[in-house]
Amino acid sequence: MKKIILAALLVSAGAAHAHTSSYGYRSSGSNLYGSSTGEHYVNGYTRSNGTYVQGHYQTNPNDTKLDNWSTQGNQNPYTGQWGTKSPY
Repeated sequence: MKKIILAALLVSAGAAHAHTSSYGYRSSGSNLYGSSTGEHYVNGYTRSNGTYVQGHYQTNPNDTKLDNWSTQGNQNPYTGQWGTKSPY
């Protein structure tokens, strides 16, 4: 019985690791266009006018707007908001 439980834990831990470890980026969110939406965390910072900008996740930079969370058809996995910007 202990072997079965241990095996189940190892399998679930491996699946969780595979989901979150693609070169330090996590792929998540709904994407109408089928692209991977790798993401990274941006630390909070203070602007020159004194306004603090809270840390947040954003999609990785690339040559397309199709996989941005703010693009129509895509959903931000953290806020649940659907994109409103045209990709073209």
